[in-house]
Amino acid sequence: MAAALSVARRGLGNTWPNPAVGCVLVRDGRVVGRGWTQPGGRPHAETEALARAGEQARGATAYVTLEPCSHWGRTPPCCDALIQAGVARVVVATGDPDPRVDGRGLQRLRDAGVIVELGLGGAEARAVNAGFARRITRGLPLVTLKLATTLDGRIATAGGESQWITGPEARREAHAIRARHDAILVGSGTVLADDPELTPRLPGTARVPLARVVADARLRTPLDSRLVLTARQVPTWIATRTNQRPGVLAPYLEAGVQILSVPRTRPGLDLGALLGALAQRGVTRVMAEGGAGLAAALLRGGFVDRIAWFHAPGIMGGDGLPAVQPLPLATLSAMPRFRRVASRPVGTDWLTELLREEDQEACSPGS
Repeated sequence: MAAALSVARRGLGNTWPNPAVGCVLVRDGRVVGRGWTQPGGRPHAETEALARAGEQARGATAYVTLEPCSHWGRTPPCCDALIQAGVARVVVATGDPDPRVDGRGLQRLRDAGVIVELGLGGAEARAVNAGFARRITRGLPLVTLKLATTLDGRIATAGGESQWITGPEARREAHAIRARHDAILVGSGTVLADDPELTPRLPGTARVPLARVVADARLRTPLDSRLVLTARQVPTWIATRTNQRPGVLAPYLEAGVQILSVPRTRPGLDLGALLGALAQRGVTRVMAEGGAGLAAALLRGGFVDRIAWFHAPGIMGGDGLPAVQPLPLATLSAMPRFRRVASRPVGTDWLTELLREEDQEACSPGS
């Protein structure tokens, strides 16, 4: 199962709207096939593992990180494929919360005489597909807030200089984290300040394009920004208030930008509605990268599930720009709290991974 979980993680950021699943087939103590969900969500992990195993799948044990699907989509049900291949035993880490499956896959296997065991590696498997489960059960994607700051939590000097606070190793790691997400979310202020490209720039890390999302209530994103100019090559979605005039939207649409109409609240957009719109488009995992206003709004709304915090070994002082704008808080009990699940050096910097305190699911580093 550990091997199945390892290959499942290869699909993170590439399988949405489907979950990232791993499958390992074992016969007579030897691995005869392994597979993981392919880019775009198909073929599924079980199909890939069975194809590699061939006739050796008959009588084998399948270790699968998520309940095999039992419904017809673009491909036949995976539970039927396991049955037809003659697999004798299926060990499943966790059930599938999708109402089209949700126990039906396990029952179909049992009805066919296949031995089914459930729960091995369940916590780790739920952590891998926490975004998929959240989209299915709550209509929201999992949100990771990425911060890169000094030791005292500053992201730029008073004059706005921010490149680069962290070193090249930390920046490479941040790109690797990007590649494990389906979409990246920034505010319009970040676009105006940095004109970012917002793509994972590590070889082999992104086969399915990362959707780039800008929260832009006032539609300030420049038409000559790199995001707009490359919108036909990389999915680019601008979320703006619902009553924008069609004439204002037209140049963005002509450039290939997709517009998400979202209700406006003070001081910006309704982030719950924005995240819900992303979930409706199949997004399961969102990485929020900036800036301080967006970070504060996500924290105020209780939308941050995980934090990836890079600390550089320097101190900027009180005149530096903070990573998070005022929340504000009247009491300590109202403070958003997180628990550390991993911490390690990255070059000269330090990466701390945190999970929202009230979230009871286990979180394995790298998932």
